[in-house]
Amino acid sequence: MADAIRVLSMDAVEQANSGHPGMPMGMADVATVLWSKFMKYDASATDWADRDRFVLSAGHGSMLLYSLLHLTGVKGVPMQSLRDFRKLGSNTPGHPEYGHTPGVETTTGPLGQGLATAVGMAMAERKLAARFGADLVDHRTWVVAGDGCLMEGISHEAISLAGRLKLSKLTVLWDDNDITIDGHVGISDATDQIARFKAAGWATKRIDGHDEKDIKKALAWALKQDKPSLIACKTVIGKGSPTFQGTHDVHGKALGKDEVAKTRENLGWPHEAFTVPDEALKPWRKAGKRGAKDRKAWETRLAASPLKADFQRAMAGELPAHAFEALDAFIAKAAADKPAAATRQHSGAVLEQIFGQIPELVGGSADLTGSNNTFVKNTPIFDAPDYAGRYVNYGVREFGMGAAMNGQALHGGVIPYGGTFLVFTDYARPAIRLAALMGIRVIHVGTHDSIGLGEDGPTHQPVEHLASLRAMPNLNVFRPADAVETAECWKLALEAKSTPSVMALSRQKTAGVRGDAGENRSARGAYQLMGAGHPAQVTIFATGTEVPVALAARDLLEADGIGARVVSVPCFELFEAQPTDYQDALIGETPVRVAVEAGVRQGWDRFIGSDGAFVGMTGFGASGTDKALYEHFAITAEAVAAAAKAKL
Repeated sequence: MADAIRVLSMDAVEQANSGHPGMPMGMADVATVLWSKFMKYDASATDWADRDRFVLSAGHGSMLLYSLLHLTGVKGVPMQSLRDFRKLGSNTPGHPEYGHTPGVETTTGPLGQGLATAVGMAMAERKLAARFGADLVDHRTWVVAGDGCLMEGISHEAISLAGRLKLSKLTVLWDDNDITIDGHVGISDATDQIARFKAAGWATKRIDGHDEKDIKKALAWALKQDKPSLIACKTVIGKGSPTFQGTHDVHGKALGKDEVAKTRENLGWPHEAFTVPDEALKPWRKAGKRGAKDRKAWETRLAASPLKADFQRAMAGELPAHAFEALDAFIAKAAADKPAAATRQHSGAVLEQIFGQIPELVGGSADLTGSNNTFVKNTPIFDAPDYAGRYVNYGVREFGMGAAMNGQALHGGVIPYGGTFLVFTDYARPAIRLAALMGIRVIHVGTHDSIGLGEDGPTHQPVEHLASLRAMPNLNVFRPADAVETAECWKLALEAKSTPSVMALSRQKTAGVRGDAGENRSARGAYQLMGAGHPAQVTIFATGTEVPVALAARDLLEADGIGARVVSVPCFELFEAQPTDYQDALIGETPVRVAVEAGVRQGWDRFIGSDGAFVGMTGFGASGTDKALYEHFAITAEAVAAAAKAKL
């Protein structure tokens, strides 16, 4: 059975003339024991809610996973899929992609992220078990990780968080083969990984990754632990290849026709390429059906459960019918009162309205709870032993938090949000990128969104971050201006089931600008907030805390007889999704267009043209009060009015 994985992996890489045969060949024995004896899954129902999750963190070894899916009988992965490995249009891309191949739980390839994402899956399992009971939720998360995964810094964030939370249903199978692309692991790393995991609160064990009995014992041992477990599987990379096994040469390239033939002979595998004899295929297909009994028993329990409708709605990612009732009342009041406050405070007020209405929401912060306004009062903390809480203390782990939130969203039944300063989305960016690539609903709360955060200075003042985040495909970047826009943007983020969001929120107080409720105007991405009193000559575009600056500049221009209109732009991405006629009409044809935002210009030419005026940042910030900084960097109503006049 294990040799079937080795040969299929070798053959697929050879046919594609690219790929990574070494890891699949080395971990074939471990994967065979896991999938045939321990893992709870049903090949005929790869989306069964109570299945075990399998994460290939070392995603370059994708043929290990594709081989397992084919051999166990997943219908969407026929032999032709393996023949088409890495071909354009196939469902077996170079690295596993969520939503592209049935049975792939998460997109992996950027090393370490799979492990950290799996931590989020294990968290979601515990949270849902606390909510719905073990009859409906009782499964494990298994991870195959390599030396590279454990070198990446995110591995430290992930294992320390998992250890602290005592996630006992999480097991990492470390492909301990001593090889990296450049050569022996020892040329770059001397870490005692067993000691490191132990120090983080994990149970650990070393085994021979090619000894079936040793593997069985270790997997049975993992099931009994009261903490997350690491099994160090000592393996030979490329096992079976007589020339290249145990060397870095087998990591990331095809073996070559001659070596493929020698490997077949060495393994005693006389069959042609992409041929699996019945003696190997039958036990694999039996393994694929092994979980059907468990699944059917679970379906019976679900059908009889009074929680069935709620469980199915949560797992489908649907919001409760009355999710926004309280929020709509909040919006109406905010439109009437126009409260002045920091948008981070408005965000906290929004959460107060929706948190009790949407039980799937699970929040957290990277050790900035009080600053991010992400905690809803009286919310229990998510923690051992009962895991019933809905707020996670992520610690100073922005990247780990982002990846764990991805895992929660992928698992289903949880809608995660987490906060940090906007400047530190740089630390979380690879996780945000994978969320965008996978198309999952994860909400990043990024407060202290500009130079307006003040005295902490340029290290903490994001100037390029809005532009950088807006450059990412399938990511909604919201920068609301006041309470009404903040509430509208939260609604949009929660309704976007296949798009992650970043909420850019201010530290400093800003004036209320919206006096109307009803239609969610932020859903257009940009809209005219105030028209011109005189014939329009100037259009001023602005976001967030600079919208009041734009309105004040309009008043200055109007006082001088210059007609000026103001457009609020809470979300570039949603504006780009509008019909062309709406976009053209909104941008308009005034002789002068000006944008004002306390960040860099990049991206704004879409609105103002290359000859438009931009009032914002051209370099890094400085330490001082928010008022002093806006004056110092000339992000003022007077500066906007002057820029417009200079263009007339």
